[in-house]
Amino acid sequence: MTSETIATTKPEISTEADAGRRSYARPLLGLLLPVGLALGWEIVVHLGLSSGRLVPPPSRIFGEIVDLAKSGELLRHIVATLTRVFVGFGFGVLAGTLLGAICGYWALARRLLDPTIQALRAIPSLAWVPLFILWLGIFETSKVALIAIGVFFPVYLGVMGAILSVDRKIVEVGRAFRLSGPAMIRRILLPAVLPAYVVALRVGLGLGWMFVVAAELIGASEGLGYLLLDGQQLGKPAQIVAAIVIFAILGKTTDWLIEIASAPLLRWQDAFSRTGAV
Repeated sequence: MTSETIATTKPEISTEADAGRRSYARPLLGLLLPVGLALGWEIVVHLGLSSGRLVPPPSRIFGEIVDLAKSGELLRHIVATLTRVFVGFGFGVLAGTLLGAICGYWALARRLLDPTIQALRAIPSLAWVPLFILWLGIFETSKVALIAIGVFFPVYLGVMGAILSVDRKIVEVGRAFRLSGPAMIRRILLPAVLPAYVVALRVGLGLGWMFVVAAELIGASEGLGYLLLDGQQLGKPAQIVAAIVIFAILGKTTDWLIEIASAPLLRWQDAFSRTGAV
């Protein structure tokens, strides 16, 4: 290996090492704000500047989480909530993707179905609750249906809007190469829609976590939403905040899993975030 070759390979190695360090540092950077706020509030309560009765310090919240974990209640509530979210998310994504693709690709279906779907989207989530209880009872079916409703609308809008915003020139290129309908969808529409679809999935998942709270406040005997209501009725703010913290951790973790799963499918993007400028 000549000195010129060594000189040209060193910057590449350095660049790869810097990129690796940045990939590890970015998640840690996101922890600075919540950890800093938690430490600050712990210090305020420790110094006696606040009693911490209504807003417990992190040490008390952590102790509450440990107690719930030791008793086995925490795992039971987490499993119940995760099951409802995943099942509702699956049904909502399936329905939203199919209807969004149909309305985006077929103008007649869009004119026929979209006005009604948009009107239904304006209905508040809690307005569905009494209807679902009458139709489906107070058991798991009504809870899953409510979560699926919350997931459906952002996925539907994301898919339909992404298809409608596909560059007309790209479609004309596909037609010039005489691509069939399935080939047009696979080679032209799907790659163009995928980035917006991933965003729609993340938004839908976030709404699924929001709707599960409303669902679990309806006659539930287990779940993190039930833990919130139980803490309110018993006057236990530490339990309420502990449930909120667990909601935040689970929500962020599932959102992160979607990011990881979709990353290999979006490597072709020449996006601003991939330049390393930020």
